[in-house]
Amino acid sequence: MQCACTALVALGAAYASYRHGREFAFRFGADQATAAIWPLIVDGLLTTATVELWKPHHGGNSRWAAWLAFLFGITLSLCANIGAAPTLNVLSIAVAACPPLALLLAVELLNRALKRHRTETTARTPRADETDTETHNATRLTVLPAPTALPSAGHTAEERMWTHYKAQRLSGHTPTGA
Repeated sequence: MQCACTALVALGAAYASYRHGREFAFRFGADQATAAIWPLIVDGLLTTATVELWKPHHGGNSRWAAWLAFLFGITLSLCANIGAAPTLNVLSIAVAACPPLALLLAVELLNRALKRHRTETTARTPRADETDTETHNATRLTVLPAPTALPSAGHTAEERMWTHYKAQRLSGHTPTGA
């Protein structure tokens, strides 16, 4: 239901925003062809930035370019929609600013709902590498002795884990992390 409502908001907002953006570009110096593609450029930039910001953030990955593109796109879209208003009073500005803001908020709400759905689905679905005894029958789990050949303290965590994995495999066990 939320996807269908977002699609309706998106279609209406895209139509209104396109018309306002085309009119704005034409009124302020663009020729007919450029005015026709200008709203697509602005909304395309905004969409690309939004998708980039939705991706999971990893520590070393900087998002300054995505945020800059997003802020630039939303500012241009709002300026174009407000600039296309027939008169500049509070009510006409509210009507003109509504399409890009409604689309932005509807897409963000949908994104949050999809993330929540993915989290709920992931929490309920066991991983493919888990077995029934590991996930459902804790009494069958056995505590294994620590490997005899401990790595030196100078090794990385990855090296220590690899040493542990090899020691477990040599003793006939399959380490699962459970």
